[in-house]
Amino acid sequence: MKQDKNMPEGMENWHWMMYILQTIDVGLVVVDKDYRICVWNSFMENHSGKLAQDVSNRPLFDIFPEIQKDWFQHKIDSVFLLDNRAYTIWEERPYVFKFKNYRPITSTADFMYQYTTLLPLKSVSGETSHVAIVVYDVTDIAVNRMALKKANKTLEEISITDQMTRLYNRSHWENCLLQEFKRHARHNEMASLIMFDIDHFKKVNDTYGHHPGDVVIKSVAQELLNSKRDIDVAGRYGGEEFGVILVGVDAEKAYYFAERLRKNISELLIEVDDHKIRFTISLGIAEISSQQECHTDWIKCADAALYASKRGGRNRTTIFVEGMES
Repeated sequence: MKQDKNMPEGMENWHWMMYILQTIDVGLVVVDKDYRICVWNSFMENHSGKLAQDVSNRPLFDIFPEIQKDWFQHKIDSVFLLDNRAYTIWEERPYVFKFKNYRPITSTADFMYQYTTLLPLKSVSGETSHVAIVVYDVTDIAVNRMALKKANKTLEEISITDQMTRLYNRSHWENCLLQEFKRHARHNEMASLIMFDIDHFKKVNDTYGHHPGDVVIKSVAQELLNSKRDIDVAGRYGGEEFGVILVGVDAEKAYYFAERLRKNISELLIEVDDHKIRFTISLGIAEISSQQECHTDWIKCADAALYASKRGGRNRTTIFVEGMES
């Protein structure tokens, strides 16, 4: 800006400050102790659609009734009282002023995400007489960070999920089993483990092919997901073998769950590639016990019960008892 030699130095500085105030790409609002608007710059005009002369000397909360008054008023009051800055961040509240987002790059956001800084402004007497609210548009940052968070969550889910069945994969499921075993060791909390597999699954593959076999596995997994509670942990242990940890459940109650699952699966009719396929499962249950030295012992007990079901004719549930051979 070219200096006007006829303009007093103080006036020129004031002119520059007003120019900067109106052109900076941040919002600036100044309110007094009654929350009345004293300054409202061009950023606020452009994004709110409200001109400075229309909002001047009017209470902020009358102009923006959607602002949560108790919360933001407390923020402003703390600045007056403590003579310190205060802040709001988009991670806790996406915005203070509900402005539409007009940036094409971040069109996935309907509204402008905001950081705000509240600054104490002193009068010539040294008293904090006003508070400045500086509004930063951080929509790009927020959208990118949320996209990254979503991508990381997706990657995490992929890393722990069996892609065919959408159950936990063996590695993650077994880690969950280990954590449940440790929880029992600390707090003596009850849990039961069910291991089961599909009866004569090799015959299904040999007779109908691998694609129908995959459909059978997916159907079993879906029935398991439909049957379990949210707190139960289900995983694919092997090709056609599955495991489910029933949290807070003893062997007797686990038996009722297993029998319901077994009967539901025995009633399934899978129609694929012009084939109609029926099949059954065999299950073994092991209640967690202080006799088990590690979580793999727990699996061995459930497997022993599973093999007892197979020796007993399959399509049945067996509860592990001491001395049962695997």
